[in-house]
Amino acid sequence: MPRRQGRAGRSEHHGARRYSWRRAATPAPPPAEPAAAPSADPAPQEQASVVNAALYRDGVRVATPETLTDTYRQLREKPRTMAWIGLARPSDSELKSLAAEFDLHGLAVEDALEAHQRPKLERYGETLFVVLRAARYLDAPEEVDFGELHVFVGPDFVITVRHGAAPDLSSVRRRMEATPELLRLGPEAVLYAILDAVVDGYAPVVSGVQNDVDEIETEVFSGAPAVSRRIYELSREMVEFQRATRPLVGMLHALMAGFAKYGTDEELQRYLRDVADHVTHTSERVDSFRQALADILTVNATLVTQQQNAEMRALAEAGFEQNEEIKKISAWAAILFAPTLVGTIYGMNFEQMPELSWSLGYPFAIGLMGVVCTGLYAIFKRRGWL
Repeated sequence: MPRRQGRAGRSEHHGARRYSWRRAATPAPPPAEPAAAPSADPAPQEQASVVNAALYRDGVRVATPETLTDTYRQLREKPRTMAWIGLARPSDSELKSLAAEFDLHGLAVEDALEAHQRPKLERYGETLFVVLRAARYLDAPEEVDFGELHVFVGPDFVITVRHGAAPDLSSVRRRMEATPELLRLGPEAVLYAILDAVVDGYAPVVSGVQNDVDEIETEVFSGAPAVSRRIYELSREMVEFQRATRPLVGMLHALMAGFAKYGTDEELQRYLRDVADHVTHTSERVDSFRQALADILTVNATLVTQQQNAEMRALAEAGFEQNEEIKKISAWAAILFAPTLVGTIYGMNFEQMPELSWSLGYPFAIGLMGVVCTGLYAIFKRRGWL
């Protein structure tokens, strides 16, 4: 049966269905999902980035293809099924193959290939293209690691293209497979489960950043020398975090606005609002972190300036005290120089010196020394040198 006919039949089936959403529970993230076992397909590049591919019918996995080619074939052969394909850093040929099979728009495929996109939500005909920025907190280096996730959602398929270690979609798949009543709601339910997982993944990051901010505040007032660099690096991470979370608020509100148009169940609207509330709360926390870091940086700069001023005052005071000591030494050196000069003159061994035979010569020399020393002492004392 030709591929286009098979897709047309499935599109009619899914088009008549009302898509519903439900916020999934959030258990502790399990280990990463293992890659599919190698197949006998002669084109190994086909499975190089396929993390997992599965077909679902009524919320139950009915097939686990090993390659994209097997996925296409079994999707054609099994009516009323949904394909969920997970890729990690796919090649150009793999994305082009998916684009040809599922009628993906060229601009969306180009974005998925290049990555480094901001979070956004775009519709191309029956296909939704969603870009998400996931985040995880690394305890050892105390930094935030960001990943990028591209999601294509069509009438009978979900394609995830992951760039980076986060998020862990294996836990989303297991959670969905454990709740068939949620999975049978279709591709859009998978999309919202992914959104929920990405948003819930922000909570540990917020907690880790809060601890970092508290530590930085302590380091600032303790005078740690490297705190300025840490403030700057964390501020840059918060800029990236803000870019990841702020657009999600508008994206979720845009999806909620379309509920009336697509007839989404009222209860499921509440679940979506819950996700939107989490995003709003996270975005507000990130904004508060940026403001707190800016305030801390200002306080740190003030403290550094005060410390520098104190050091300059200490240097100035030390210089002043040194100058005072030099003045005293210079004054006493000048006072002692006067009698030394008189004694040196009369200590010369010349025979023809008039004062040598003068009976008052000695008292005169002693008196001269006393007068000069007393005069110099009075002068230096009046000027504050002594």
